[in-house]
This record gives sequence, structure tokens and C-alpha cells, in this order.
Amino acid sequence: MITRRTLSAVSLALLWSAAAVAQDAVTTDPGHYKVVFENPSVRVLKVSYATGTKSTMHSHPDSIVIPLSAAKVTFTTPDGKSQESEMAGETALYTPAGSHTVTNTGKEPVDALLVEFKAAAPGTATLPTSRPNMTMKVLAEGPRGVAYRTTADPAFHEAAGAKHDYDQIVIALAPSKMTLSLDGKPAKESWARGDAQFIGRGVAHESKNATGKPIDFIIVAVK
Repeated sequence: MITRRTLSAVSLALLWSAAAVAQDAVTTDPGHYKVVFENPSVRVLKVSYATGTKSTMHSHPDSIVIPLSAAKVTFTTPDGKSQESEMAGETALYTPAGSHTVTNTGKEPVDALLVEFKAAAPGTATLPTSRPNMTMKVLAEGPRGVAYRTTADPAFHEAAGAKHDYDQIVIALAPSKMTLSLDGKPAKESWARGDAQFIGRGVAHESKNATGKPIDFIIVAVK
């Protein structure tokens, strides 16, 4: 027999679930947030705010934000508290899960990528501190992943069949010719600024600097 208390609990659970869905940034504010790609590990969003515009209240899980250009915004949480944040372009910031509105208080549009972590708990993969023919600088780190600014030397080459035990989101900082072939599929050869590519853990791939000069990327490594 289903009791009134059970029905009430079920109803509350459904309401909480509906509220969580309603606060998803892409659902509540598609003018500012668009999905670049999504898989069981991450969702990557394109974030665009014209000067002076403001979002609706929405939520994100643990995330890393990468502004491609300088950004100045004000975050306001559901309790009414506000915090101003100013970031240089081509940097990164790790942000814990939460809800807020965002107002672009800067003089230029906000142009950023947001990497949302989807796993129920942080992973345990060991993330690299160095890689052959690549310089790496930590921009942001948290329990779920690390964002690096990387420069692939002209000699950078991961041979066919290369694998890593962590996921990667590779983000181009300038137009370039870096070949990337995943699991034997046709290679991505040309990159525009802001292009993002996912390399899953354990996925065989090959990548090579095909320009003869250094190439800058931001790589988000997921534990």
C-alpha cells in the first residue's frame, strides 16, 4: 500500500528533479550558453555575453572556464550576494558546483568555453606534469581536473596508437595545422581559434605539429 507520506516524498523528489533541470544553463539561457559537444565525461559549452547583458539564474556542476579574451563579470548567487570577477584572456578558472546569474560588466563581449565535469565523483587518474616536446603551465586545478597552457614544439609527435589514462579537451588558441587522428578515423588537420576536441582515456590516437613552428593550446585533463 502506498502511503500519503510516500507520495509526498515522491512528489518532492520529482519537484527537486524538475528544478534541477530547469536551472540548466543551456535550457534556461540558450542565448548565452550553447553545447559544443557532450559525452559521459564532460559537457563543453560555448559562452557568449554581449556587453551589459545578464543571464537568468542557472546552475553548473564543477567546471573549468576558459575565457578566450579578457572578461569582467559579476556573479550573483540565489541569496543575493554578488562577486565581481576579472580574468585575462587565455587563462582558466576552476569553479565548484553552484547557481548564479552572470552580468557582463566589462567593455567587451565575453567569449569563453566552459568545461563541465559530469562524473558523480572525481576520478583517480594521475595527470601529467610534463610531456615530450611540449611545455606545460598549470592555469587552474581542482579535484576533478587540471587546465594547462601548452606549447607544442615543432618536433611534437605522438605516434599512432598513443594512449593516456585520462580524458583531454584540447582547445586551440590560434589558427594552426596540428593533425589529430582518433582511433584510426580521418585526421583533424586545421584548427581555428577556440576549436575544441575531446580525446578519451584509453583511445588510440596520433597527433603531430605540422606547421614547423610552436603551437599554443589549452588542454583540460580530466582525472
